[in-house]
Order: sequence, then C-alpha cells, then structure tokens
Amino acid sequence: MLPAPTARLRFREMTPVDLELMSGLLGDPEVMTYYPAPKTRDEAARWIQWNQDNYAAYGHGLWIVETHDGEFVGDCGLTWQKVNGRPELEVGYHTRTFLQGRGYATEAATACKDLARDDLQAETLVAIIHPQNTASRRVAEKLGMLPIDEDYGGNIPVRTVMGMSLRR
Repeated sequence: MLPAPTARLRFREMTPVDLELMSGLLGDPEVMTYYPAPKTRDEAARWIQWNQDNYAAYGHGLWIVETHDGEFVGDCGLTWQKVNGRPELEVGYHTRTFLQGRGYATEAATACKDLARDDLQAETLVAIIHPQNTASRRVAEKLGMLPIDEDYGGNIPVRTVMGMSLRR
C-alpha cells in the first residue's frame, strides 16, 4: 500500500538498493539537526530494514519520496510510535537539505495523511517533533495538527506531540 502520487511526487518502498540515498539523507547533519546525531551507514541500513519490517507487519512505513522525474527528495510515511507509553500512528518526514522550503514535506505528508484516513481508517494521526524544530512544526500545522501532548519517552528529554482527528 502506497500513498497516491501527488502533483509533484511519487512514493515507493525502501529497499537495500537505497542505502546510498538513505545514508546521505540520514547522515546529513542539517537534516538530522534535531536528532541526537546523524545516522551512520549501518544505522541507515537498519532504518531501511525497520521500514521493510513495517511494510510486512502493517502494510506501511516510511517510503522513498521522489519527483515524477525520479529525483530523490527524502522519505515520508506512517509508522507506529510510542507516545508516553501508548501506540500512536505518526506521520514522519525528512527532506534533502537543498530541497527544503519547497513544500515537498507538506505535499508528501498530506498524501500520507489521506492514506491513513481513507485506506487505513485511522482515527488519529500525530507528528512527534523536537520543540525547536519550527520547520517540522509548520508542516504539521499545514496538515491541520495542533499541539496535543509532550512526550518524555524518546531519544531527547521532551518532544512536542502534534495531532489531529481523522474522523469525518
């Protein structure tokens, strides 16, 4: 199951062939500013495997995002995350540094939100965001999310949880 293509973007599952792309994305200090550290090549390989495991278990995960011409933009998708000990469906996104600020994350995340609502019949959707990551917060707000909680169980002391109901 993949999100529908958008006006500029398409989605596909990650595979081990994507290791160079994902190592570059997740190893970029600017992309990973709000993470404890950029990911190593081995960590990027585990990231790909984690997403392949998610596809097998749930039918979704983070997907490779490309332009219709095949240019790698980043990743975006839906994963189950713990928020203060409870499972929540999260939309997550990373965009290559030189492509940030062009609306790609919002466009991709909107397609993922639509998939969560229409195909997965999810009732709620969250985005877990470092409190200082204003760009990611803006993406969540453009999706219609509002701050709903703070999470204390992640890899940083406190994370802002943005969320929304997907019920019609």
